[in-house]
Amino acid sequence: MDNGNGLETRGTMNVVKVRLRRIIAASAVLAVLAGCSGGEPPPQSVPLTGSRAPDYVIGPGDTLRVDVYRMPELSAALPVRPDGRMSLPLVPDIDVAGKTPTELAKDIETRLRAYVREPTVSVMVTAFTGMPGKQVRIIGEAAQPLTIPYVEGMSVLDVVIRAGGLTRYASGNRAEIIRRENPDAPAQTIRVRLNDLIRDGDITQDVQMRPGDTLVIPQGWF
Repeated sequence: MDNGNGLETRGTMNVVKVRLRRIIAASAVLAVLAGCSGGEPPPQSVPLTGSRAPDYVIGPGDTLRVDVYRMPELSAALPVRPDGRMSLPLVPDIDVAGKTPTELAKDIETRLRAYVREPTVSVMVTAFTGMPGKQVRIIGEAAQPLTIPYVEGMSVLDVVIRAGGLTRYASGNRAEIIRRENPDAPAQTIRVRLNDLIRDGDITQDVQMRPGDTLVIPQGWF
């Protein structure tokens, strides 16, 4: 039989439990705050420092798509002339060679502000040739001798694939890469054994290309 003391005891215990819960919760909050304000500092995020591929530089022969937001009459798809310029509606003879698409878009916006309020321009390269100093050439006994824009990380195998491989008359193991460190520097000659690379999988012959390189594939002696 409960004489009232039991109820009073249980009530006291409940009050104690509630207070204990509040103390524990407050202690946890204080521990978090102490960790943030003193002692060991919280770990900081470390920015990634991986290499970033360079932006493409527009060159003569490239084809550009220039879009002016909500103004199709001012938009156009045109090639870059040999003099490195192109003409757009309201923007005649603008220099484009040597600029990135982002830089060119900003230049066009600046010139359009004389006619359009707050123009928004985007530039996309739809056909690539690149600046002469940023190109790679393959000549001689390639299936399709050509000039292509240099891409970061490009190797001699990438170039040969783009050219469609070698002709039946090619002397692949006598191929050479002609390289100049700068336009005034003497040419360097790097021997490349393309037959060993393509037929035997000798990856030691997969030389990294550089902007301005020329891959020369001679004809075999028959």
